[in-house]
Amino acid sequence: MPTVREATYALLRELGLTTIFGNPGSTEEPFLKDFPADFRYVLALQEASAVGMADGFAQGTGRPALVNLHTAPGVGNAMGNIITASRNKTPLIITAGQQTRQMLLMEAFLSNVRATELPLPHVKWSYEPVRAQDVPAAFMRAYAEAVQAPAGPVFLSLPLDDWEAEAEGTATLRTVSKRSAPDPERLEQVAQAIRGSRSPALIMGAGIDRSGGWSAGVALAEQLGCAVYAAPIAERLGFPTSHRQYRGPLPFAIAPLSRALAEHDLVIVVGAEVFRYYPYVPGDYLSAGTRLWQLTDDPAEAARAPVGDSVIGDARLCLEGLSALLTDFQPPWKRVERPERPAASSAPPAPSSGLLSAAELFAAVAQVRPADALVVQEVPSSIPALMRNFAFDQPGSYFTMASGGLGFGLPAAVGLALAEAQSGRQRPVLAFIGDGSLHYSVQALYTAAQHNLKVIVVVPRNGEYTILKMFARQEDTPGVPGLDLPGLDAPMIARGYGVQAQRAETAEDVRAALSAALEHGGPTLIEVPIRPEAGKLMG
Repeated sequence: MPTVREATYALLRELGLTTIFGNPGSTEEPFLKDFPADFRYVLALQEASAVGMADGFAQGTGRPALVNLHTAPGVGNAMGNIITASRNKTPLIITAGQQTRQMLLMEAFLSNVRATELPLPHVKWSYEPVRAQDVPAAFMRAYAEAVQAPAGPVFLSLPLDDWEAEAEGTATLRTVSKRSAPDPERLEQVAQAIRGSRSPALIMGAGIDRSGGWSAGVALAEQLGCAVYAAPIAERLGFPTSHRQYRGPLPFAIAPLSRALAEHDLVIVVGAEVFRYYPYVPGDYLSAGTRLWQLTDDPAEAARAPVGDSVIGDARLCLEGLSALLTDFQPPWKRVERPERPAASSAPPAPSSGLLSAAELFAAVAQVRPADALVVQEVPSSIPALMRNFAFDQPGSYFTMASGGLGFGLPAAVGLALAEAQSGRQRPVLAFIGDGSLHYSVQALYTAAQHNLKVIVVVPRNGEYTILKMFARQEDTPGVPGLDLPGLDAPMIARGYGVQAQRAETAEDVRAALSAALEHGGPTLIEVPIRPEAGKLMG
């Protein structure tokens, strides 16, 4: 009979889980012993980076990813990015070693006390097998739990002495559905609402991108000829941003968002929350006379929505179903058109200080950025400037964190680049990471260098936590300490990890540095000093 370890690796092969992200510890070494030649271990220098890389890799491949953490301290180190993976709805199988069973009762050193509770509520399922023989089947259930809608991370705590135990044969391979179809009667109610509307709007969320629903979303939007918005602070985009019907992202506070939708009597939210709000700017959730329908694969999202009716179902299936129901419908409203976006070169010139603004930096990058480049951003204060200067017209081309926690962007970019290398697509990954954000998971640079990945990290250096200063003005909280970041040298740090790095100070420097980075076979970091933004977060 095979050992538990042999049976588990056989199952992982059948599931296609042959890449493992982690930072090995003593409680994990029995699992990693005699590591199989057909598996790949991606070393992260810190567990938060391991989870972030796995998140990016899973999003890039469209398949779940496997993470191996070091008992309770490793899970603790990784919790920020576990929370982000949960909010991103990324299917991850997160494992952590556990002390040997014979010493758990006395809570010996490195015991993970109440292990299954530690990552809650940010994993869909958390389990420590009762018997060693249950480990392979627990992996199978973990896989099934992770991929079923809504997808997300799961957690297994695995005692280190289980691996050499004799297994009860091989694990049973099972398949599960990853999509849920909408209730036809509920979807017909949405179609009826559209037929009776005078000014509808579509709000496209990250769930459309995750479900492969871009084409279906564009088809429905063009069929209706209505305004299309992006969901507030979305982690992925569900609609091409240069489309003539696209009106941009919605604000992420109650009153401003309500005002932005005031002209519409019907709002249909697809693949997103209703709504992702922060900060608190009180007002009506919707204007009087505006009705809302939410189409989501997440029952919890539908349950917590403060307004509106819901349909539970996969975003792409919902969009395709609505299009089919409205085949013969002729919209009575005037088709929405928007003026062409201004050219990037229309940005105002830099002041006498010589520092670029964020908008000027992104405009310079946009002139060189390849059309197929993937973009990861963790520049909270500069998102509007990025969106004004970049067009995202392909699915799966824009990624950020849904949690609001920093430290996801850089390792996610590394994971996406690994996915690109594995697939053979070899599209470059362009990561915009703020000088404050960079240091939450800067260790990911080492992995990028070791795997010689095509990652270009652009660090807008404003020398402060600009987003927090903007919140301070919004919340009228002057005198907050710790918001300035003097003395950081990102290029020097990057070189220490084996990444080629330089500083670019003018738009011409930026274009030249990016062009050279695109020719380079491995990772590059480019630091660009920019002037801080002023003003409030929103009106």
